[in-house]
Amino acid sequence: MTIYVSTMALRSMRLIGEKARGATLTSNEQVEVLAELNSFMDSCALERLLCYQVLQESFSLTTNTASYTIGSGATFDTARPTKIVDPCFTRDSNSLDTELRIMVDPNSYGKLQQKSSGTTYPEFLFYDQGFTSSGYGTISVYPTPVANLTLFINSWKQIGTFSTMSMAVSLPPGYQLFIESNFALQL
Repeated sequence: MTIYVSTMALRSMRLIGEKARGATLTSNEQVEVLAELNSFMDSCALERLLCYQVLQESFSLTTNTASYTIGSGATFDTARPTKIVDPCFTRDSNSLDTELRIMVDPNSYGKLQQKSSGTTYPEFLFYDQGFTSSGYGTISVYPTPVANLTLFINSWKQIGTFSTMSMAVSLPPGYQLFIESNFALQL
């Protein structure tokens, strides 16, 4: 179902008695409410139940390269994942899949002394969710592959934020009520 961002915002405001049916928002109110709504939507990305999609994507790994940026416009050009989850694996040119273990602790990855062991297939994947000024995260594989492989990851994808109040959005079933009622609580 397609709905406008302004409609969801006004419904949220009606739930707390801020606006009457048929009311509209002034330009200043639209700017303020859109900023608050986007802040709410951004926080939703932190909870698995609020991420309506776990998406499997594939990316090319380059020989002798261990780290790759991920995000819109990065080496792995996709929406920056909130979290990378199992199963992740690499695939070689013979369609042989090799499972990767996800390292969630940066100290464990940092303690690996020999990052390049000369084996073809990485065994570990580490996702540094650190937020750089460019908005990228970093994926590192260990050991560094000595052959070109394809990396398959499964990641949480956010609902996203809204560019304008007049933006039309399509949401999975149940998400419109969730957004309207919980944004009302935030307001």
